Amino acid sequence: MVTCCGLLTAGKEPVPLKSIEVEVEVRDHVASVVSTLLYENKEDKPIEAVFVFPLPGDAAVCHFSAKIGQTQVVAEVREKQKAREEYDDALSSGQQAFLLEESEQSPDVFTLSVGSLPPGESASIRLEYVTELAVQADEGLRFCLPAVLNPRYQPQGSADGVQVTSVPASLVPYGLSFSARVSSPRPISKVESSSSLEALQYLNTEQTQATVKLAAEHKFDRDVELLIYYKDAHQPTAVVEAGQASAKSGTLMSDAVVMVSLYPEFPQAVMSSVASCGEFVFLLDRSGSMDCPMGSNQNAQTRISSARDTLLLLLKSVPMGCHFNIYSFGSSFEHIFPKSVKYSQETMDEALKKVETMEADMGGTEILQPLKHIYSQPCIPSQPRQLFVFTDGEVGNTKDVIHLVKKNSGSHRCFSFGIGEGASSALINGVAKEGGGHAQFISGGDRMQPKVMQSLRFALQPAVVDIKVKWDLPKGVSVTALSPPITTLFQGQRSLIYGQLTGQSSKAAEGCVTVTYKLAGHPSQNQMRFGLKPTEDTGLTVHRLGARTLIRSLEMEGRENTKKEGGGVKEKVVELSVQSGVSSSFTAFIAVNKGSGDAVQGPLVRRNVPTPRMGLRLCSAPYSRGKVFKMRGCSAPPPPPAKKGISKRMATAQCHAEEEEDDDMSFGIDGSFRSADVEPQQPPRDPLLQMVSLQKASGCWVLEPALAAALGKTTEEVEKPKPASVKNEVWATILALIWLHGFKMDAQEEWELLAMKAASWLRAEKAPCVTECVEAGNVLLGSTVQKEALGL
Repeated sequence: MVTCCGLLTAGKEPVPLKSIEVEVEVRDHVASVVSTLLYENKEDKPIEAVFVFPLPGDAAVCHFSAKIGQTQVVAEVREKQKAREEYDDALSSGQQAFLLEESEQSPDVFTLSVGSLPPGESASIRLEYVTELAVQADEGLRFCLPAVLNPRYQPQGSADGVQVTSVPASLVPYGLSFSARVSSPRPISKVESSSSLEALQYLNTEQTQATVKLAAEHKFDRDVELLIYYKDAHQPTAVVEAGQASAKSGTLMSDAVVMVSLYPEFPQAVMSSVASCGEFVFLLDRSGSMDCPMGSNQNAQTRISSARDTLLLLLKSVPMGCHFNIYSFGSSFEHIFPKSVKYSQETMDEALKKVETMEADMGGTEILQPLKHIYSQPCIPSQPRQLFVFTDGEVGNTKDVIHLVKKNSGSHRCFSFGIGEGASSALINGVAKEGGGHAQFISGGDRMQPKVMQSLRFALQPAVVDIKVKWDLPKGVSVTALSPPITTLFQGQRSLIYGQLTGQSSKAAEGCVTVTYKLAGHPSQNQMRFGLKPTEDTGLTVHRLGARTLIRSLEMEGRENTKKEGGGVKEKVVELSVQSGVSSSFTAFIAVNKGSGDAVQGPLVRRNVPTPRMGLRLCSAPYSRGKVFKMRGCSAPPPPPAKKGISKRMATAQCHAEEEEDDDMSFGIDGSFRSADVEPQQPPRDPLLQMVSLQKASGCWVLEPALAAALGKTTEEVEKPKPASVKNEVWATILALIWLHGFKMDAQEEWELLAMKAASWLRAEKAPCVTECVEAGNVLLGSTVQKEALGL
């Protein structure tokens, strides 16, 4: 019998968390989330239940309360150490207490402690937070409720974290119910999800309000993701929210706060141009967890396999004249070239040959060291550095990584990709934000390639520089910026600006915010006018988001100069966190039921509530010491001793569990074990990737049997209709472009850049008979593609 780390039910220990109910209210691009967790102690002794769980990395946690019987206790925000002491003192005196604290290393991980729950007693915990929704490539807005928390790699010598107790998703002993209400000034086109949803219910004829629910029997094998689509989504907006009348005068909570949402639109001539230079550095996670399937289907492509395919597309799409290198990392790191090399047929071939052999076999997820090595390399003159980071985000030292990227933000742009369920939103969004790039998440049935290629298009566009924000307000009204300076603008991507408004004005007064910048040497601007009359019925959502933004900026400032922490940064964060009721890394929510009557008798028994995690193919995931958060004041446990007939990698990768005596076993996606000799059947190579793999670095294809096979023809069938005066490479390239445009338009985002490179090569060749070649190619392939569509 195999017992996994945190599989408490298999250890015959009851799990006190019985159910989770989540209600979401989405207003335009902001979501308010209420989670209710029901705990019940069915044991004959008092317990302390500890639950470590994920939240969105940019969430502003703003309410925490507990209801025991008919008594409700609302938590208050305290400095973290004081909150811990108050919690411990309450338990020592037999009182019921509740503690909610954010991880000091990863702002997307929280620990909830429910203390002194007497036998037969139940407690309902209410947790509220607000968060912004990210804009996707297809103009959808993404809301994600993290359900999966994978064990995270904690490098030796880094700060202590929290212990993650997790089990395979199918074995989670509590249920989840989920519902969402969506409203917007604009009609709601649709709501999609990788999870099963009940039908969207519109609440009015204008279709500006709707509700949606998660279908019954939801399995904890994935995060709950909603993609919300509005008509005319990219419209600038501004919301002014009134201050709290009871708040102390002169504080953030007493003044009005404005949230401005801008969508920059760039000239089409600039958007259609593609840079012909740049240094592209690709950093690939090869830790053991990258051997997980991309989705819940155990026959799905693995994360590392999908990453290899993506690197193929990237290396075919970068322009001639640029430089590149590929790093990969686990417990250590390696690079294909000692330093970035000029892109050519030879260097591309050498890189692809090594990419094909890359497996998830490098142990833990130590991303700091390869980043330090990359940043230590001198930048190449006239070759702007673009860093692409591919990881499943299972790291414990998140803030250290983000701080390193920010420290080097002046020398590069960083584009990040969170792969698979449970990827840390704090890490993926954080490095992209501080690195002036763009973040993407790939999970469930998503294909990695189109999202990565969108980021490559961003990287090939000229960087927006000299970004400035100017406020024009009526006399007597001033603004204090709550957001850090804008460092990045991308076409179609939202920029949010928060400001604290001080002073009085008439209800009809207006304000204006202008963002000016330079793009490809041309000055541009975006402007938004807004009324200063506060919007009704917003609660304190904007204030809390503004406070969260300022708190994160102050925390980053403290890490940039640790000496400042003792000189006021920590004090500022604690003061703002307490005033606004928004969590921070320096504070915690604490609630004590002081009116509970008689003290709880007997020693407390600790019960760790497991969170869902994805199943791993453990046979290919070598043990990495510290692949868990460390307990406060404790070190990571040593590897278990290997038993007879059990390999070290198996004995150590099972999260310090008891193993069956079998040398090569692995987790199925449902948590079951199977022999590693029976590998999951992988699908045949995608025909598109087969075609792409044949393209040369210059952009052309050559006339060869492999191309004929990719076209579904024999070599003779392909060669026979070629006009006599046309070179073989020209004919082959035109055929490849016709095939892409004629049969793979549904994947155009993936091949568009390499097709542009091919068309550019053809134009440079000044090939004769292009029209005749296109007509002959259409006849051969049975398509009707026009020459103009090929860019010729």
